[in-house]
Amino acid sequence: MANKKSGVLKIKWVRSFIACPQDMRQTIRGLGFRRMNQVVERADTPAIRGMLLKVRHLVVVEE
Repeated sequence: MANKKSGVLKIKWVRSFIACPQDMRQTIRGLGFRRMNQVVERADTPAIRGMLLKVRHLVVVEE
């Protein structure tokens, strides 16, 4: 556990946003995703948590 970065979330985009409203699409793009099954690391901030809450059915989060 010494290698684990504190305050970083690993987020994986697992479901398509094809039938989703435009604001959810923008949220996925705002998180930094370019393609499905991509994993990004983001700082654990209230803003990122809010974005994840909005698209929680499209992504998987590892703390």
